[in-house]
Amino acid sequence: MKLKSLLPALLVVALASSCDYQKNNRIKQKDVRQGDTYVYGVHPDSAAAQTKQTYTAKPELEVKANELRAKLFNSKNVSE
Repeated sequence: MKLKSLLPALLVVALASSCDYQKNNRIKQKDVRQGDTYVYGVHPDSAAAQTKQTYTAKPELEVKANELRAKLFNSKNVSE
């Protein structure tokens, strides 16, 4: 009787231990941007150079985005 109740737990442990986390969620290919400070920054903990870019605001794009939100979500007050 104990073996029947212990078998599902052992099965779960066996299945969980047989797979590696994120093992199959990778593409094995050469990183052509490896070491590029523009993409990865100068250090693994630093921000990349491309994140320092700033752009001027365009209010007409905000108006268009609000129109699309109203159309998609069918609400009149989309600022919330």
